[in-house]
This record gives sequence, structure tokens and C-alpha cells, in this order.
Amino acid sequence: MTKKIAKIMNREDLKAMISLLDDSDVEVVNIVENNIKNLGHEVIPILEKEWERNGLNPVLQKKIEDLVHDLHLSNLSADLESWKNNNHTDLMTGLWLIAKYQYPDLKVETLNQEIKNIQMKVWVNTHEKMHPNDMVKILNEVIFEQLKFEPNIKNFHSPSNSMFNLVLSQKKGNPVALSCLFILLAQRLDLPIYGVNLPNLFVLIFDYPGYRFYLNPFNRGQVFLEKDIDDYLKQMNIEPNEKYYKSCSNIEIIKRILTNLSFAYQKIGEEDKQNEVNQFLKIFD
Repeated sequence: MTKKIAKIMNREDLKAMISLLDDSDVEVVNIVENNIKNLGHEVIPILEKEWERNGLNPVLQKKIEDLVHDLHLSNLSADLESWKNNNHTDLMTGLWLIAKYQYPDLKVETLNQEIKNIQMKVWVNTHEKMHPNDMVKILNEVIFEQLKFEPNIKNFHSPSNSMFNLVLSQKKGNPVALSCLFILLAQRLDLPIYGVNLPNLFVLIFDYPGYRFYLNPFNRGQVFLEKDIDDYLKQMNIEPNEKYYKSCSNIEIIKRILTNLSFAYQKIGEEDKQNEVNQFLKIFD
């Protein structure tokens, strides 16, 4: 038990409070739920142990499950807001927080280690003063040929595309997920590769002074030029805008992933999850 909880009550008092969650008096239950929520996420391990202990009481178990879920959501919302306001230069943390919506026990160190492993595979094939085109070729070779990452065409709108841990383990992703893989590797390799937030498509820009081009990770890292964006916007009947040719912020990336995730849950009829993700989106409005 944490010091914070210990200051408020001892463990037996907390267990007694939890036992009241299946009380027949609705007002009592509401008061108990609010009191437990006010203790914060530190109380979650205790709730989980009480859930195990009350295996023969499905009503109480369901109440505990709902409380744990609400505490996770509240904590995650606070962390996302903190990331937006104080830590948005760290893309990995933003991706990790989104993945924690479905995988609350996921450690950011796990994701960082996986990216480091891929980085080392790229690094051993590079040398100083390589031409940008050659660097991109090596990235594409490692990601798509050696490690067998691929665009998730069959399940383009799957929620898994927004869970970066699943993108890394399943080696499949949508345009923004695969782009994030490139961006994270580029940061470690000191390469000027950033996201470009196009309508209905997410691509990358290699933005080096005097040498600028674009990449499409969803097409196995295909290289293209500014005039191709002109053509794309024309085909989509969209007016050209300066932002479609320049790098976007990490906040825009995370917002786009959350938007994709909301749509994914809508597609499969998960209305409750869609509404919860929409609450996260409000943080970025």
C-alpha cells in the first residue's frame, strides 16, 4: 500500500469500503465509488487483489472491474494532458500512452528496447557521410526486407494499427503507424525525417537543407517529390495548403492516431470505447 493511501485509511478500512460496492443502497454505493476514485490510481493494485479474493461474488467483481477501468481512464487522461503540455517532443511516450489504453501494464522501456534493436540493425549497415538516398535504402531494407514489416492492407481500420506495441509485434501497420517507426529510428540515427499530415494519408519528409524529398512507408518507403503531392491533392479535389508539404508536430501525430482509433472502434461497433477515445481527443482540441 502506498503512503498516500496509508495516510487516508488502513488496508482493512479500504477492504471494508470495497465490500460495500454491492450494497443494496444505491446512494451508499455511489459514495463508496467516489471515495475510492478520489484515492487515485495508487489504489488499483489493492482493488485487483480484492477482485481475486471475491471470485464467488460476480456482482462485486464487476463493480471492482468498472472502478479499475475508470481509474485507468482518469490516470491516462491526466498523463496525455501532461504529455501534450510538457513532453510532446517525446513521440514514443505519446505512442506508449495510447497503447496503455488497451494494455495498462505495458512498459515504455519495452517499446524503447524494440526500437533500439531495430536501430542497431540499421546502424551496422551505415557509415559517415552517406548520401540521404542510401540512408533511406538501408532503412527500407532493414524494415521491409529483413524484418518483414508490411502495410496492414487487409485490416486497414483495425484498432491494432493504433497500438504501437502490436505494430511492432505483428509487423503490420497503417500509414501513420509505419511512419512513426521511421520517425523514431530517424531520431536515434540523427536523420531529418518527420511526419507529414496529408488528408487521408500520412507520409514522411526527409528535410535536409538543399535536399528535400518525401517517403511513403505504406508503399514500402517509396520516394517521391513535391510535385507528387500536387498531383495527389488534385486527385483528391483538395486545395493546396502549405501544411501539406511541411513536417507536422508530434501532437498532430498523436491526435491523428486517436482519430483513427475512434473510427476503428466505430467500425466494429465498440461504442463505449469510441466514446472513451473521443474523450482523449478532447484533450487535443
